[in-house]
This record gives sequence, C-alpha cells and structure tokens, in this order.
Amino acid sequence: MEFDIIVLGTGPGGEDAAGRLAEAGLQVAAVEAALVGGECPYWGCIPSKMMIRAADLLTEGRRVPGLAGDSTVSPDWAQVAERIRKEATDGWNDQVAADRLTGKGARLVRGAAKITGPGEVTVDGQVLRARRGIVVATGSQPAVPPIEGLRETPYWTNHHAIETEKAPESLIVLGGGAIGAELGQVFSRFGTAVTVVEGTNRLLPLEEPEASALITEVFEAEGIQVRTGARARRVSHDGSAFTLEVEDGPAVRAERLLVATGRRSDLRALGVGAVGLDESARSIETDGRMRAAEGVWALGDVTGKGAFTHMSMYQADIVVRDILGEPVHDAEYHAVPRVTFTDPEIGSVGLSEAQAREQGLEVRTALTRIPDSTRGWIHRAGNEGFVKLVAADGVLAGATSAGPVGGEVLSMLTLAVHARIPVRRLREMIYAYPTFHRAVEAALKEL
Repeated sequence: MEFDIIVLGTGPGGEDAAGRLAEAGLQVAAVEAALVGGECPYWGCIPSKMMIRAADLLTEGRRVPGLAGDSTVSPDWAQVAERIRKEATDGWNDQVAADRLTGKGARLVRGAAKITGPGEVTVDGQVLRARRGIVVATGSQPAVPPIEGLRETPYWTNHHAIETEKAPESLIVLGGGAIGAELGQVFSRFGTAVTVVEGTNRLLPLEEPEASALITEVFEAEGIQVRTGARARRVSHDGSAFTLEVEDGPAVRAERLLVATGRRSDLRALGVGAVGLDESARSIETDGRMRAAEGVWALGDVTGKGAFTHMSMYQADIVVRDILGEPVHDAEYHAVPRVTFTDPEIGSVGLSEAQAREQGLEVRTALTRIPDSTRGWIHRAGNEGFVKLVAADGVLAGATSAGPVGGEVLSMLTLAVHARIPVRRLREMIYAYPTFHRAVEAALKEL
C-alpha cells in the first residue's frame, strides 16, 4: 500500500497533521495502535480537568462559611465518573474521532507501527510505503521506575485513575510532578487519604522553589501527607493494600498506588534506527522545520520539547506547512507555557531563575504575593499564590503565575516573554483594577 505521507500516531498533533494533509489533497495513512485522539481526550487534559473542576467545586463550597453563609458539601465520585465516561470519552470509544479523521480523506490503519526502512512502515505485518515521507507523532507512555516488586503489583497509572468508578479510601501517589500533584489533590478533596511521595527534595521539581513551597503548604493544610526526599525502595501488595518502603523513613500503606513518575517514548520499538536515528535516545532531535531525517518529520512528545497538547499542535502546524511548501517560521522554544492545574494553579513560561543564572545572564527577579494584592484581599478564601518575574539583560525572560487563575494570568506573561518585551515597556502598560494580573505590575516595580 502506497501513500504520500504516513503519520504515526493520532494524538492531537498527529490527527491534526493527518487531517490537514489529507484535506490538501495528499494521500495520507494515519496509523494508530490505541484510540484516535491520543492521551489528551481519553486519559489526559480533558477528563483530568473534569475531575479537577469537580474537586475545586467541592472546595469552593467548603469556603462559603465566613464569606457568604453556611454550606454542607457531600462528595459523590459517581457523578464525576459518569461525566468522564459519557461526555469526555464516549466510554473510551474513538468512533467519533475516527470518523472525523477519515471524513477528511485520511486512511486510518489500526495497529502498532514500526519503521522498517526509509519511507517504509510495517503495521502488524502489513507494509505501508510513503512516497514523500513519514511523520512521527507517537506520543509517550507512563514511565514505570525499576522499583523492586512494583511490576508484580496492580499499581495504577494515570489511565486507571481516570477510569476508576470509585475514589479509593487511601492512595499513595508516587511522584510529585504535575500529574501526581493534580490527581493527588483531586482524590484528597473527594475524601481519599493521600500521601504524595517524591524522590527529589521538593514537589513540582521543574518549577520555581517558591511554587514548590506554596503547593506543599496548601497540600499539608488540606490534609495531604507530603514525603519529599523519599526514594522508593520496594513495593508489595497483600491482596488488599500496597506497602511502599522508602529509604531513610517509615513505609507507607494504602489501598491504591498511583505511579506518576513521568513519561517516556520508546524509540527502539518504533524502529527509528531504520532511518538513521538514535534508538537509544530519549527523544528525536529535529531542526526548526521539525525535520528529523530525510523524509522524516517528528512532532509532540517524541521531540522532547514538552509533553503538552499545545506543543504537539504548534509543531504539527509547522510540519504541515513544511510538507505543503507553505511559508512557515522555524520552531521557537524560548516561551513554552505550562500549567499545573492544582489549586492554586501554577503557570510558568520561559526561564526559571536558576536556568537564567546557569546561562550566565545578568538576572534580576521580583516576587509579589497574591494575598497582598487588592484582588487577593477581596478573594480571601483560596487566595494563595504569587507572581514571580525573571528579567535578563532588561528583558522579561521567564515568569511564574501561581494563584486562583494562575494559568489565565500566565497568558500575558507568555506574550511578553515570547515577544521579548523590555521590562521598561511593560512598566508603561495599563493594568486593569482590581484584577489578579495587577500583581504583575507590582512585581515589575520591584525589578
């Protein structure tokens, strides 16, 4: 079977690229081993944010006393599970997404793909050939660490957590990054006794230390047990509960164990060595047009630029335009935004203070706390947060926005970092009053 383009993986970026190329008149094969749409709509962005929305509503209800009257909140996980099953995932059925893709003219090929030569892909024994090239958009999978005993137990990944019909009585979250922090807080707010175990010395280790300290303080106030600097040594399961043994500390026991220790791409299983790429690498290296080799493009998680839906869509647009010969800019990564949807939300963009200093830049920083702002004072309950700015050589190079709508405030900071707007010019801007984003103005005055 011959096509112009073969797209491996139909997550958000892969599906977008395959559909647009097909609409442009190319013969496109889209290969998918799981569900069309990928991680985001079935186990990632969409259902997890439904869970977070539900958990946040419970907490907002509990914040009523002292501000607006009295309240009684009764969590019901069944309502969350039903919404995820019916509204987000169609019971984890991808027929609507598959029809959407094929309706644009792409050929959907189901199965596990392996690159077996230049312009050649084998899918469960069936050979597909590409006249113009291959687009690799196979995403990533949960990384399961080599902890003694772990693989012999019925541990959860984020897939199991999203699919569960019942909130467990107790839960160990192994990994204090974005996924672990988000899901841990959700289950805690639905009555689960949660312990987050992180091997490094702080939660959200990719974020600014101030963000780690903030989320730890909030978690502990909500009754979540936080164990940092706790390296897992052994896992066992006795048929009813997990026991996690850690170095230099007491063991932790709970009904469920969620492994949230990052994600990985298996380039060896994908067979990228057949087109001259390094199968032992953690990611596929690309140029500014997302070209990885002659006749090979890559996008999304496999490029190592951030496992975000918005990254895959951004890169997919470049791939499509490059294949079609349309004008396109080279990919830029100096202003990649990300948001951890805990409460408070932690949004960040560009360089952290440590990264900027490691680059030898002339760095200035400033931090304003949300509770000290007018809007924070008005908001009161649940107003924890801050805005931190990192300036280098007179230009905003990075920022963190933590607070009730930290991800939304991040948008203006992302624009500033992306456009390399001088700090002087940002100080001259008018900031609406009273808004959370006025904390940016206050921080600018300290730079």
